[in-house]
Amino acid sequence: MPLSPIGYYSDFVVYPLLIAILAASGLAEAGLSGAAWWITTCGFFIGLWTLIEYWLHRVIFHRFPLIRDLHHDHHVNETASRGTPSWLSLSAHGLLVFLPIWLLTNFEIASAVSSGLIVGYLWYVCIHHILHHWHPPHAGYVYRLKQRHALHHHIDGDGNFGVTTGLWDRMFRTATTKQTARRSEIRSPRL
Repeated sequence: MPLSPIGYYSDFVVYPLLIAILAASGLAEAGLSGAAWWITTCGFFIGLWTLIEYWLHRVIFHRFPLIRDLHHDHHVNETASRGTPSWLSLSAHGLLVFLPIWLLTNFEIASAVSSGLIVGYLWYVCIHHILHHWHPPHAGYVYRLKQRHALHHHIDGDGNFGVTTGLWDRMFRTATTKQTARRSEIRSPRL
């Protein structure tokens, strides 16, 4: 959805602060004996975020009517300040992830899971911003992501749903490359 500049950039301030608070308090709760477990759990959920990101983009952003229309606006106006307001993403995470896990287990587990997912989300927000607003050098990870994402926006909206990684697109056979996009256009040109 359209955001003010403050609304758009607030994720870049709010989420690092939240991660620092959750990590510090979660690690303090875990103590020295539980620190390795906490860090491993957090790392696992950072990785899991990439799968969640893929499915959210593929299913929710491209299939649910109201959200699909908002996301389509992003495809048309790529550099506009659009996104999920911080208050909404924080509320959803708190109510759907942090609070239920804390109530069912303990703060240590809830903070590790939440920190991992929030780091993953922040990584996604940062990468997505970079892909639309920066011009990275023509070598390396970020440039390859930018190329993949450009194919999603301009050639094949039914492929390359992963923003931070192409792993899930390869695994679920939704990866689009320049070559597959050309072959697809030759077989059935877009009108």
